[in-house]
Amino acid sequence: MTELFLRRLSRWQAEDQRNDIADVHAEAYRDTPGAALHDRQDFLSRFAEHVQQPEFDLVLACAPAVVGCAYGFRIDRDGSWWDRFSQVPPELAELTSVANSRQLFVMAELMVRPAHRNHGVGGRLHDQLLARSSAPLAVTLLEPGNGMARSALQGWGWLHSGKLHPRGDTAPLEAWTFPLTR
Repeated sequence: MTELFLRRLSRWQAEDQRNDIADVHAEAYRDTPGAALHDRQDFLSRFAEHVQQPEFDLVLACAPAVVGCAYGFRIDRDGSWWDRFSQVPPELAELTSVANSRQLFVMAELMVRPAHRNHGVGGRLHDQLLARSSAPLAVTLLEPGNGMARSALQGWGWLHSGKLHPRGDTAPLEAWTFPLTR
């Protein structure tokens, strides 16, 4: 395997690289359950919104072309990010209270091109992304049926913490949490 290096990008650099990141997204989700839901334009719209969030952080994996990406941002426990859900599971609400903080870090995306999976790229992206967060707890959401992502999260120590129900006709998303102990 080619030498891999990780590179952290500012929000402005991330916006400049958005097309490369969208290419990784398209390839990473091509053969997953619900692949039709992973439209490039929808991703670019979400990405444009995400880069504006507080403490946005992004890590690219390059070998030398971009082969993976992980990014996330800070949210407040009572902030507007939650407005897109009709209900928050009691388990997740309880965890945020126990963390004794009003802030969480959302790992919004972690994606690796299929040819570079199972070589530790995802784990390195995961660790680098979460290393700088000041929040005590991270949260990520999975679509039902994404067994590959579920297995990776379990292997990294994430805990299934209930389901979040997006407003509208969208299926519930699995909520996973990870303590960010310092």
